[in-house]
Amino acid sequence: MAQLRRDYQQFAALETVIIVIGPEDAASFRHYWHRENLPFIGLPDPEHRVLNLYGQEVSLLKLGRMPAQMVIDRSGWLRFVSYGTSMADIPANDEVLSLLASL
Repeated sequence: MAQLRRDYQQFAALETVIIVIGPEDAASFRHYWHRENLPFIGLPDPEHRVLNLYGQEVSLLKLGRMPAQMVIDRSGWLRFVSYGTSMADIPANDEVLSLLASL
């Protein structure tokens, strides 16, 4: 999330709405969101409903959800998907910003 926060103004300039979905319950999620002062939308998903809809993986050996990034256009079409195999496996913002600029 630090990566998204760092370039948030560039995403906003491209009229991008960032929604981060996390496994925590609503109270824990809200506390984290306020503590970190995150500028985008956070959605708690403790029952994995959204996770299951989009096929995000959970790895017990790696202690939780694997990273997933998606770009959904204004028409609802999925334009980009990245499923990471570790928490370090996240696309660079430049790659996502370039894609957004081309839509």
